[in-house]
Amino acid sequence: MRVPVIRKNILFSPDSKRVVARYFMNGDERTQQMVARIMTLNEKQVVDTLEHTLREFARRHRNISSIFLKHFGKIRGIIDGMHIDHDAMSLDRKMLIGSYCTMEYAIESAAIFNPSIVEDFDQSDLQIGEKRVIISFRATGEGHISSIVFRRGILDKDNNLQVMKIGHNIDKAEIVHKTLYNKERFLTKLSEMHTHDKYTTQIMQDLPDEFEYAVLKSIVNTALTDPSIRQERRTALEEVIWLADSFYDLQFKHDSDITERVIFPISDSESKGIEDARFVRFVDDDKSEKVMATYTAYNGHAILPKLISTEDFYSFRVMPLHGVGAQNKNLALFPRKINGKYAMLSRIDGVNNYIMYSDRATQWNKPILLQEPRYTWEFTQIGNCGSPLWTEEGWLVITHGVGAMRRYCIGASLFDLDDPSKEIGRLKEPLLSPLEDEREGYVPNVVYSCGAIIHNNSLILPYAVSDYSSTYAIVDMVELISALKNSK
Repeated sequence: MRVPVIRKNILFSPDSKRVVARYFMNGDERTQQMVARIMTLNEKQVVDTLEHTLREFARRHRNISSIFLKHFGKIRGIIDGMHIDHDAMSLDRKMLIGSYCTMEYAIESAAIFNPSIVEDFDQSDLQIGEKRVIISFRATGEGHISSIVFRRGILDKDNNLQVMKIGHNIDKAEIVHKTLYNKERFLTKLSEMHTHDKYTTQIMQDLPDEFEYAVLKSIVNTALTDPSIRQERRTALEEVIWLADSFYDLQFKHDSDITERVIFPISDSESKGIEDARFVRFVDDDKSEKVMATYTAYNGHAILPKLISTEDFYSFRVMPLHGVGAQNKNLALFPRKINGKYAMLSRIDGVNNYIMYSDRATQWNKPILLQEPRYTWEFTQIGNCGSPLWTEEGWLVITHGVGAMRRYCIGASLFDLDDPSKEIGRLKEPLLSPLEDEREGYVPNVVYSCGAIIHNNSLILPYAVSDYSSTYAIVDMVELISALKNSK
């Protein structure tokens, strides 16, 4: 007998009106030609053209003029190479050039899916039975480039979700790269990435045990200017910078609403997307709290599992994950340590669920096989649908299974609190399967989640509908736990 699931009548759909101002570079030669044309304009023509551009776009973006200047700065090398006196240029001309290096990108025009839900840090001014929550989504636009967007809402005593109004101007964060790196750990990650060490040894051996980002980038960039460099060596050196750029901090402006903040691909490692963030409210042994998430960075060729953390949803720290257990997608962090160690679910082979323990949240080795496909609806693969949930009866893990015709269903398992490698129970039938009206979308026949919570003794399960839109369902925890314990 299946566990009853109540689907709620709410839908998060893609909105093509939500746009960011993105840097646009059309190649050195064409950019030089564009700049040369702008340099032929007199100052009045510059002012008139800029005024027209601002009139068309200023209301769509917060402080668009500063964005233009930032994008102008990105082609400073081309400007200098054209022997143009940068300092003699007017501010308006710089902004106008920057506007030609800018384009709008509709961050969720294609899909808003794979949601994850966490408790908000702020739980003030609520009625009994209410909880303020933050829901993250994977937003996808043109070219299937994915980013992370947020919504804030309040669950009432009946588990109905009231979603807060969405802000108008999308805000990308300021980026601060990490300045100091540990050489040993850096080399280990290069090895895990299968970067050819014969091409990087010479550069890395001259660096101290703790080296600066600027020094490394300068050395690599100098090596890359060698006209006789072989393609294999170029690729290896580019991967060195690719890894270094994977460490960074993000800072959003405090006058932005959470619905206006987008975590957009920053580094080369994630140039084609930030995929499937699994957010969790993590409570450390000293009772300090932060929200952490794992996600998959994708550059079109390779994936890099990463960890992001925040204490306020304004400042975020981003770091790559290391170790033989951090080699694939589907990583999900437990919400607290177990026996003094961090714990993580993974799917290192693309088929089975694993569990790992570590003294560091970014270092993962010695994966232990946890679950294999057992039932027909998960014969292709099994994975997690977000971080485990603590209950008095055990760790509740929401899973996904892939069966015939690449049909994705959602299941559930229960594990021992002190030793999560011990399975207490596992549903034989899916908890959630695609209904007839949920089968159509960007990827048909899929229901999928990246994280749930428990509220009012109910499982609150946001889920994606065929990789296009999102909604949520609720499940009575007494019925779910009873079914899991009796599943043996």
